[in-house]
Amino acid sequence: IGLEGTGGTNDAYICEIPAGQSLKPQRHLYEELIYILSGRGATAVWYDGSPKRTFEWHEGSLFAVPLNAWHQHHNGQGDRTVRYVAVTDAPLVLDLFHNMDFVFQNPFVFADRFTGQEDYFSAEPKSLVGRFMETNFVPDLRSLRLAEWKERGAGGTNIMFEVAGNTMIAHVSEFPIGTYKKAHRHGPGAHVIILSGKGYTLMWPEGSEQIRIDWKPGSMLVPPLQWFHQHFNAGDTPARYLAMRWGSKKYPMPGLAWNQDNVDKSLRAGGDQIEYEDEAPQIRRLFDGELAKVRVASRMPAVVKVG
Repeated sequence: IGLEGTGGTNDAYICEIPAGQSLKPQRHLYEELIYILSGRGATAVWYDGSPKRTFEWHEGSLFAVPLNAWHQHHNGQGDRTVRYVAVTDAPLVLDLFHNMDFVFQNPFVFADRFTGQEDYFSAEPKSLVGRFMETNFVPDLRSLRLAEWKERGAGGTNIMFEVAGNTMIAHVSEFPIGTYKKAHRHGPGAHVIILSGKGYTLMWPEGSEQIRIDWKPGSMLVPPLQWFHQHFNAGDTPARYLAMRWGSKKYPMPGLAWNQDNVDKSLRAGGDQIEYEDEAPQIRRLFDGELAKVRVASRMPAVVKVG
């Protein structure tokens, strides 16, 4: 799945594992974030000469395999398929080296990332600055408790994950019934996957017309480089989504990474976020009209124009 908003920097794919079956062992020099869409099973991970570690997962789990480690995914159910979605930086790596054997048959061991630690996928997450958490495995994103993100507005919550020593990371956000988030912009390649709720997103390059994308659980969208985008909960349940993207604070990629200091700072203060009082009036009118269709009351604060 190569959506336009990636700018060719990363991509996604969906894989289905038949009932009771396993994929072939594989390794590669590109990063990969995996989210389990349905089913349950296990993954074995190892480097040549290191112990093999196996961990179990189920619908809602998120994990990343250490770079270039051998890994094999197993469907643990004998009566139904497993399906997962993965986001990788394969386009960047393949374009850079343009040699398939180097990318897929390289014996190099990244011992700074994985040496067969027994608790690699079971260790307690490590809290970092702000809402960042360092971990290699999240059992269930759907029920994970999130932290308040006041800057984004409307009672929204969020957690960001540094995973497996990667340059790509992930975050989960949720916003309540009758609310929408502030418009913002950032770098390319943020694969937004809707986990729960119903609503829509407006996206637009600065100075241009807005594009509307309606979504529901299972939808995926990728805002293009520096396009403003704004997410609206137009249903009667909280809306939660997963974003797999660039933006590591530990291992940033200049030109691709988000500026974390600007992404929730007002445009008036030199940031990349449009405050509610600065947004176009038709945005609130459209949202109120959508809530009326489902008989949901707005919980948005009154807008007071600045200046």
